[in-house]
Amino acid sequence: MQQRPLGRSGLAVSRLALGTMTWGRDTDPDDAAAQLKLFLDAGGTLIDTADVYGDGDAEAVIGSLLDHMVPRDEVLIATKAGLGHSPHRRRDSSRGHLLRTLDASLRRLGTDYVDLWQLHGYDPQTPLEETLSALDHAVNSGRVRYVGVSNFAGWQTAQVAMWQRAYPARAPIVATQMEYSLLERGIEREVMPAAAALGIGVLPWSPLGRGVLTGKYRNGRPLDSRAATDHLAPFVRTYLEPRSSSIVEAVVTAAAGLGVEPLEVALAWIRDRPGVSAPILGARTAGQLQGALLSDELTLPHEIAQALDDVSAVPLGYPEREGLTGPGTGGTPEPGAY
Repeated sequence: MQQRPLGRSGLAVSRLALGTMTWGRDTDPDDAAAQLKLFLDAGGTLIDTADVYGDGDAEAVIGSLLDHMVPRDEVLIATKAGLGHSPHRRRDSSRGHLLRTLDASLRRLGTDYVDLWQLHGYDPQTPLEETLSALDHAVNSGRVRYVGVSNFAGWQTAQVAMWQRAYPARAPIVATQMEYSLLERGIEREVMPAAAALGIGVLPWSPLGRGVLTGKYRNGRPLDSRAATDHLAPFVRTYLEPRSSSIVEAVVTAAAGLGVEPLEVALAWIRDRPGVSAPILGARTAGQLQGALLSDELTLPHEIAQALDDVSAVPLGYPEREGLTGPGTGGTPEPGAY
């Protein structure tokens, strides 16, 4: 599998990442081990998790597999912190909370450092300088190699990146993890241009549109799908609507013409978008992951990639359109341009 630089950093990551949101909950340890073996055998290196996945169980499963299956220095571990545990505080990026959760993550992972540590969301209640000083402390102490953000708006991404760049001794922001797929291209308005300008690599989560781009919901909701579970049904329902259906049909048509599965087409499209470092594959089973990994062998013909751009294009208004077409022209940029 090709290795790509994460933004303008010195960290190289596999162009597909392994997600673990279901590990310890919907994915048992044996199936997690099978997934990890498939991923490593395919040349994958980047494993993504978070302190809140399965209330920490996902990190614990990863920790149980490290060294037993692969030497620690042959994989890259990315985890996240900053979601609050109180119903009154959804996000908590205070220095105390961040550093406590980092130590807890390291214990569960069974390692003394993580390769990438990301803020899981923007916390408006904590002064920015406090949050970013915690990132710097984590890097300076050797517990973290690189830092990033997740689910930050464009202005928030630019704010934290420029704050870090203003002081040479600070740890630069090298990654932003965002939802991005043929069904959700909103980050192309401001986040992607900001990331490109600031040398930040994009790690798309849910690159298969929460599973909808596989085509499995075209004729109902399979009993073994996320949409059939109480805790994940609302997560999937967002994309079970007419606009998404038209995009799914375009993907299915493209896949039929190429003789591959729809998920391979959707993943190849997102993998090769400008600025993308590595889409995160969030399979529940080893069988699902095996199918997703086949996308590494597929390069979409330009005509098909352009057709998918057109059918899924995100509408751009003022001021984003002005930045692409020039003041007062009123023109419409090419779909997907930024």
